[in-house]
Amino acid sequence: MKKLQFEDLIIFENEDFIVINKPPQVSTLDDRAPEGKDNINGMAKQYIESAQVCHRLDKETSGILAIAKNPEAYRHMAMQFEKREVTKVYHAVIGGIQEYKNVEVDKPILPNRTGGVKIDLSGKPAQTVFNTLKIYKAHTLVEARPVTGRMHQIRIHLAVLGSPIVQDEQYGGKPLYLSSIKKHFNLKKYTEERPLISRFALHAQALHFKLMNGETKIVEAPYPKDIRALVNQLEKNT
Repeated sequence: MKKLQFEDLIIFENEDFIVINKPPQVSTLDDRAPEGKDNINGMAKQYIESAQVCHRLDKETSGILAIAKNPEAYRHMAMQFEKREVTKVYHAVIGGIQEYKNVEVDKPILPNRTGGVKIDLSGKPAQTVFNTLKIYKAHTLVEARPVTGRMHQIRIHLAVLGSPIVQDEQYGGKPLYLSSIKKHFNLKKYTEERPLISRFALHAQALHFKLMNGETKIVEAPYPKDIRALVNQLEKNT
């Protein structure tokens, strides 16, 4: 298997920032990656020693991640995050048919002892806005715009709406099998059917932020192979 090359992940670069399309199953920070495993922070520092990751994505989540190339750029981005001037756009495939039009979930989030989170009044404020992008036979492609940046925020806020993300078993999501959406589906004898995607179907699709000169930059990250294949099957079998 070909070793992951940092240069192959870059979708935007200038003198201050690198924006990458993070693959699924790769940790953002080295403190979350097993020893010897690739992580974005370590790879970025090999690419440019002064690199600093500006925000995090869950290991399983694919998509857009901004990295500062120098301390001034890092501070510039950190201030934008603090003032909520950065727009993060995610796409998720959820179970069921849902018509969301600027639906806002405003529920505080508290980390629990199992490495997940729960909705709790003593937690930190968290808001996410949801919009439906496409409705399929029994699933929906939704856009999520988190206003805050809490751990597992989009995942638990969709669970609150009764629409957990496909394959997100931690928050009530169910696997999606081709047999459940394709007519006349025949599984080969003595074969066990596998889900269409092996991780929760969440992708960080776009990032809107300001460059050092004040110019607004919008960077979009194409779907990785597994999300693209999932959406293609849903399109074909609707």
